[in-house]
Amino acid sequence: MIEIDGGIGEGGGQILRTALSLSCYFEKSIRIFNIRAKRKNPGLQPQHLACVKAAQLISGAEVKGDSLGSLELLFTPGKVKGGFYRFDIGTAGSASLVLQTVLLPLCFTDDESQVIITGGTHVPWSPPFHYLRDVFLLLLEKLGIHAEIHLERAGFYPKGGGIIKALIKPVSSVSSIVIEDRGSLKTLHAISAVGNLPMSIAQRQKNGAFEALKAYGFDAEAEVISISCIGQGTFFFILGEFEHSIAGFSSIGERGKRAEEVGREAAEEFIKFHLSGASLDKRLADQIVPYLALSNSRSSFTTSEVTEHLLTNIEVIKKFTDADIKIEAGTGRTGRVSIAPDIKL
Repeated sequence: MIEIDGGIGEGGGQILRTALSLSCYFEKSIRIFNIRAKRKNPGLQPQHLACVKAAQLISGAEVKGDSLGSLELLFTPGKVKGGFYRFDIGTAGSASLVLQTVLLPLCFTDDESQVIITGGTHVPWSPPFHYLRDVFLLLLEKLGIHAEIHLERAGFYPKGGGIIKALIKPVSSVSSIVIEDRGSLKTLHAISAVGNLPMSIAQRQKNGAFEALKAYGFDAEAEVISISCIGQGTFFFILGEFEHSIAGFSSIGERGKRAEEVGREAAEEFIKFHLSGASLDKRLADQIVPYLALSNSRSSFTTSEVTEHLLTNIEVIKKFTDADIKIEAGTGRTGRVSIAPDIKL
């Protein structure tokens, strides 16, 4: 059994999700203790329990400690099987994070998988649907992994109720990538969206973003749209396509937050990334490393910021593999990441 301290590094839910994914992939039993030890509300919360339940369902795992607030989890998976799965988080918890938990192991089954997840699709502290579709899954395509996702309905905090549908095709291996030079910026495209709110709010979000971009000499195209949802909500998403890579940044509206600020936040994140000269944004870096650790040869890329999330994810990955993962930079700085796979038997 692989023992994992849930309090290492940034001590959050990413430790749990990565451990569950790799446990299912390797069919290795795990014990996670001190779960989310560094959070104000430590232990398993509904969002994290949804990830555990999803991983349990696809692998037929035996589980102990899967209760609200639990600080310890024992997870013993069987063979992961492709097929049709439906997961309902029951709250506005992130549908994206549940999908990322099961996506890696479902890629390596013998059969195609269809997954429907109900929950939050555009909520704080997680990648929104548009980031998954337009950034994360596009990079996975470069690795030879084929998955499609569709937004049936958006879900915002606090009501949730969003629906994501995913189609995951089986693969036998993962290709490596070398993206140390992103090339020049080809296009800059944004989406400013509202759900059950006046379109003027979406227009103001766009105006706030474009004002920030213009100050640095950037021009962008933008869609101003209304989306179907339960409750109300807004988001702004900006996508930069470069010659050799792609990066996305988003911001979520909330009560008391000016619409212009929503757009400005995402635009400033893009500007910061652009000035770094890196090939991958800081969030994509930690999301992609588990796949590269399982690839067929050495990979490398530059990231706009070496985060605690990335360093913690690497610590969890090293519990399952002997992949040689090197970081050339200090925490909080632009850096280069190299991965030489060497899977444990």
